[in-house]
Amino acid sequence: MRFFIALAMILCASLPAQARPVVIELFTSEACSSCPPAEALLAALKKDPNILPLAFHVTYWNGPAWTDKYSLPGATDRQSFYAGVQHSQDVYTPEAVVDGTAGMVGSDHAAVTSAIQAAAAAPGQNVPVHVSGGDKVTVSVGAGTGNATIWLFGFDGAHTTQIGGGENGGATLKEVNVVRSITNLGGWTGTGMTYTMPKPAGEHMAVLLQQADGTVLGAAAD
Repeated sequence: MRFFIALAMILCASLPAQARPVVIELFTSEACSSCPPAEALLAALKKDPNILPLAFHVTYWNGPAWTDKYSLPGATDRQSFYAGVQHSQDVYTPEAVVDGTAGMVGSDHAAVTSAIQAAAAAPGQNVPVHVSGGDKVTVSVGAGTGNATIWLFGFDGAHTTQIGGGENGGATLKEVNVVRSITNLGGWTGTGMTYTMPKPAGEHMAVLLQQADGTVLGAAAD
């Protein structure tokens, strides 16, 4: 744990101030014995306000021994989307995707750190986005150039789960920023837009403006 705390402190000190957070998507499962170290790394990265970490629990690990109650078909679909972007047929857990383009083993501290720093320093368009609300959620996307999709993710800040079977049977898992809902709000073509809708599942909300090749143009969380 001391390593993860130190890693978070290093990242906080080294990342420049930026217009939006670097997005880290962890594809994980409670039934995967290789995933807890990646979950711990995600928890450490959550301490950095310049990083938006999200845990997507996939469905393909579910079985008679254990079914991850946070798994979503949309999470599995999203990982498949990234495999297509990367021209790969490989899907695995734990996989981290940094800023929609760089994929790596989610527990590889050095690779994840390097990808975060590269994403923070990369030039590119930062379209202003915002999400807020209680029972009703308001999502706003500013003007810019290009075409992209607006994604709304509902997520819970933290869960502690006692695992009753499978590879992690008997373990107590601590999970952070667990995605509970995935909503495609439609396309963006450069014109500023605002949406208001009922709050989907999840304690918190994140919005992502993303191009078809995975490039993130804007991101924010509430």
